[in-house]
Amino acid sequence: MEIDGIASQKGLNDSGEAIDRHEGNFCIDSFRPADAEGIVKLFQATYGEHYPIRLFYEPEELITANRDGRCFTAVARNNAGRVIGASHIYRSAPYAGLYENGAAIVLEEYRNAKIITGIMSCLFNEITPRRREVEELWAETVCNHLFTQKLALTFPGIDTAIEVALMPAETYGRERNAFGRVATVNFFRCYVSKPHRIFFPPAYEAVLQGIYGRLDDHRELAVAAAPLPASKTTTAELKVFHSAVVARINIPMTGDDFGACISVLEAQARKEQAIVFQAFLNLSEPWIGAAVDILRKRGYFFGGAMPRWFDGDGLLMQKLACPPNFENIALFLDSSKELLAFIQQDWECAVRS
Repeated sequence: MEIDGIASQKGLNDSGEAIDRHEGNFCIDSFRPADAEGIVKLFQATYGEHYPIRLFYEPEELITANRDGRCFTAVARNNAGRVIGASHIYRSAPYAGLYENGAAIVLEEYRNAKIITGIMSCLFNEITPRRREVEELWAETVCNHLFTQKLALTFPGIDTAIEVALMPAETYGRERNAFGRVATVNFFRCYVSKPHRIFFPPAYEAVLQGIYGRLDDHRELAVAAAPLPASKTTTAELKVFHSAVVARINIPMTGDDFGACISVLEAQARKEQAIVFQAFLNLSEPWIGAAVDILRKRGYFFGGAMPRWFDGDGLLMQKLACPPNFENIALFLDSSKELLAFIQQDWECAVRS
């Protein structure tokens, strides 16, 4: 996955709602190659050169990505044809059918709810349903304000996970609305149903029951009681996002070498200056409970469910070498608040162990 959320919006009132700051005509439709340079300028105007996904600074690569199905973009243009806003879905997870929505930006002088909701409606309700490649969408909505969480309800999405301390405050320096590292609430929406069996680690059975009770797809639920299998070898991939100092470890398969494997990957991530560690386990494995126990002993704590992460669902576990900044996490939904309360409690257990 590429680390991102729906971009922070400037021009918000105290409730985190968009303020209509521009009157004028605009049109919204699918990406055209001529839009690429304008999208790069959007990112430069909002983030300088600090946005962690380099795709949006490379116009030719953005054109290619929209052509070959790695990315699909909705664009807003003014009457002169200037790009004034955009949002994207793109592949970022191990499973190619799961696309992430993110990188939604509107130029400051045009920021109003009509433009951004129009872009999202075009992307979610017109572009995405036409793309057979897209089976599920997800989005990381930032928690330094409420606007993007409210916007995710137009998905409509289900909140399933919270990534604590994901993004550096510097990413939102021009917005001046982040104090400490910024968390995200992850929302998921199903476009193509995939019923399948998943296994709950005993330590997280109750909280996962709550999450899956709200999911917009069907799962057969069971408790993970098996030991790590001696017959299997752990398969894992580490990616470090250097601008965010986040290490993401995708683990589609675990075996009885799992503890040793995690030790090696964590050591490598620390050498690359990572301070946030994320491990994504496969909820389709009947022994995931044993893998979770190993991670908890190493200081990891609960993050949430990641539907279709490996085609089957994933479980996010996280570990911090920085302050978690819980007091500055702004949440809109009661379900998100309940999830954060559990995550904070689990973090407290992790730091005491």
